Amino acid sequence: MASATATGKLSREEFRRQKDLDAARKAGTAPAALDEEGKPINPHIPQYIAQAPWYLDTGAPSLSHQRIPEYDRSADKLDNWYDRGAKAGPAAKKYRKGACENCGAMTHKKADCLERPRKKGAKYTNKDIAPDEVIQEVASGYDAKRDRWNGYDPAEHKRVYEEYEAVEAARQRLREEEIDKRTTTDLAAVRKVAKAGKEKGEGKDDDFGSSEDEDEDQDKYAEAADAVGQKLDTKTRITVRNLRIREDTAKYLINLDPSSAYYDPKTRSMRENPLKNVPAEEARFAGDNFLRYSGEAPEVQKLQLFAWNASQRGNDIHINALPTQGQLLHKEYIKKKEELKDTTKVSILSKYGGEEYLEKAPKELLHGQTEEYVEYSRTGQVIKGKERAKAKSKYPEDVYINNHTAVWGSWYDVTTGQWGYACCHSSIHMSYCTGEAGIKAAEESSAKHLLQAAPSSSMPPPPPPVTDNAEDRKKKAEELFSKKRLGEGDLSLDRDRLAQAINEERKRKARGGDDDDRFGKKQKSSYEVSEEELEAYRMNRKLTEDPMANYVDTEL
Repeated sequence: MASATATGKLSREEFRRQKDLDAARKAGTAPAALDEEGKPINPHIPQYIAQAPWYLDTGAPSLSHQRIPEYDRSADKLDNWYDRGAKAGPAAKKYRKGACENCGAMTHKKADCLERPRKKGAKYTNKDIAPDEVIQEVASGYDAKRDRWNGYDPAEHKRVYEEYEAVEAARQRLREEEIDKRTTTDLAAVRKVAKAGKEKGEGKDDDFGSSEDEDEDQDKYAEAADAVGQKLDTKTRITVRNLRIREDTAKYLINLDPSSAYYDPKTRSMRENPLKNVPAEEARFAGDNFLRYSGEAPEVQKLQLFAWNASQRGNDIHINALPTQGQLLHKEYIKKKEELKDTTKVSILSKYGGEEYLEKAPKELLHGQTEEYVEYSRTGQVIKGKERAKAKSKYPEDVYINNHTAVWGSWYDVTTGQWGYACCHSSIHMSYCTGEAGIKAAEESSAKHLLQAAPSSSMPPPPPPVTDNAEDRKKKAEELFSKKRLGEGDLSLDRDRLAQAINEERKRKARGGDDDDRFGKKQKSSYEVSEEELEAYRMNRKLTEDPMANYVDTEL
């Protein structure tokens, strides 16, 4: 039966109808059964294939039990592993509640901390708090979970190589020292000493192992060894050329990436470079095209192309039959081509001009370094050789504007901290140059010069030398309390006017009037205060700042 039957035992009538339906479907008179996806089921499929087992039976015709179930294969990647040492951002500055008491991280407790136990934990010191670790959930599949090399870093195996190389270097050094101790020139004695040293070191390095081929004498079978790239039978002297030296790595094994350079197994050729990130000059194999276009191969290709073009124009040139003739004709063709190119260039330049634009820059500027030997002295002068040309900037240099003879930034004012021009000491950009007059004006307008040029009358006189005479002390007191000391200079006051001004000042104070009303009606007109009135005001003014103004002697 082609289709799957429902579970349970069928009656005779239902079984007969099922048989008739299957026969009609095979004959094509009845439509085929459809599965759960709506796809028709071939009625000619045997029953043992179309009928689902009891643990997968859904009660409807289906072929899904014959298909591979779709599983989530994302966890089967072999390179899916924990990122060891990953930290979640910067470390905290203060201890957080619930963190590790030892290191201060929130991702584990004190019992699970892998850091060295501190004398005082981060909980009590708030110092050197470790950053939180990244808790990773790696869902590994069946294969990845049972892979014993999953998570292994292949770079770790380099240490094994270095260890073996160090052991071999030590062995070689011991053999050389043993041979150097024996000063004999007999080759047999030297070989005997070397072999004894090998046997002696064989028992010491059992942990690292030793190869029998290395321990045996390498010179024993030197004559019977095959030459490089050849299989030489020393008895029959028949040489069989190999297609590849067996010590070399095959082209298709250099890069195992399927999307790398294509390898043609029929011709055994790989035209492109299998390692794109490695320069062709440094790669051990850069592709057949690199070999095809390096050395003298391009010259041969040019010669062959010249022969083909010449034969198309009717010239009888054959590289294989007459190689010398083809070589000479090719040289002559290149020579005439260069002469024609030069004449064409000269004619175009003579007609249109522009020869100055074809000049190349100096070699020092193009390459930046030369092989020329230059020797300098301690002061920086050239003793031997040619001095290197100074590199020019892309910005215009030594361009003087506005009558300046120096560039902007050639002078620095220390007092104001500004840059300017050295020719005129102007700190204003794009200003016009004033020359020596500008320098003199800048010096005169400086604060230092103004302080030096201040009038001497405004400055107090220097104190006289200290003497013990009474006359000198009296003179000194008069100078300290004179009007000249206070900045008024020598004054000549009228005594009558001074007495009148003193009376008026006393009357004003008796009235209790303001300072602005002390002159009465004189303020309304343009009136100048006289020296006598100022002196009267000073004499009657109460010095509130005098600490002895309110002093009263109670002992009297």
